[in-house]
Amino acid sequence: MRFAVLILLLFSYALGAQNVNCANPDSLNKKRAIAVGVTEAVLVTGSYVGLYQLWYKDYSTGKFHFFNDNDEWLQMDKIGHMQSCYSIGRISTSMLYWCGVKKEKALWIGGLTGVTYMTGIEILDGYSDGWGFSTGDMIANISGSALFISQEFLWNEQRIVPKFGFSRSGFAQYRPDLLGSGYQEEFLKDYNGQTYWLSFNVASFMPDESRFPQWLNVAIGYGANGMTGGSSNPVLYNQQGNEISFERYRQYYFSFDIDLTKLPVKNRFLKAVFETVHFIKIPAPGIQADKNGLRPLLFAF
Repeated sequence: MRFAVLILLLFSYALGAQNVNCANPDSLNKKRAIAVGVTEAVLVTGSYVGLYQLWYKDYSTGKFHFFNDNDEWLQMDKIGHMQSCYSIGRISTSMLYWCGVKKEKALWIGGLTGVTYMTGIEILDGYSDGWGFSTGDMIANISGSALFISQEFLWNEQRIVPKFGFSRSGFAQYRPDLLGSGYQEEFLKDYNGQTYWLSFNVASFMPDESRFPQWLNVAIGYGANGMTGGSSNPVLYNQQGNEISFERYRQYYFSFDIDLTKLPVKNRFLKAVFETVHFIKIPAPGIQADKNGLRPLLFAF
């Protein structure tokens, strides 16, 4: 559910920044800055209200406490936190550039927007009896923001981009309350169907005279399968009443990818949309490795 909120935040940024480009104007545009500030405040407040209604209102609150969930979901949720903070930081920084904020200031403010937003959620977790403040989540959040900020200072561009892919796993049917009922819920809840990637822009690591396509990336991915519970799988039964069990295991991927922001597109709105959906892995041929060995994939996503 949190990932859904993050997607809405990112898409809203794109709709509000049809003229985004990463070149700073000569001076701060106060009207744009106010518009961006108000938009972010409304989005963040609305998302917190939505989170409360959907998650927190059914649980009592108490003293602030910590919760160690590092062994859950074979760490898929932690990678999701990192990817989310990276994406929010990247879009927020682009918005600040659009407002005319100087680069270093924009990077620190925008780059830390994701971890700031997610810290608020962790604090809510800390007071909820249903969860707790997760140190592991915070480390993942900080890592996502650090990945974005460090690349901008080091290379003045994003050469390594965290991305996300999804395909239905079939496990949601056994626990639809936890893993989702229907495609939209499964997309957000079922870690078995999610894949997280690091997409490398090869051309940016090569000499300027290289003819390697600017838009062609290579990507390494991580996924997990067989999970019907967080730390372990509960006992389940099929329609005939027979007990069924699944083995939990990790999956690793190698594939090609496309950097949409490097495509020669002039339309400003399309550029803003491509900048926003940068976190989606483009389906492409690849290889999967897991406990069963290697197998080729016609489409890895």
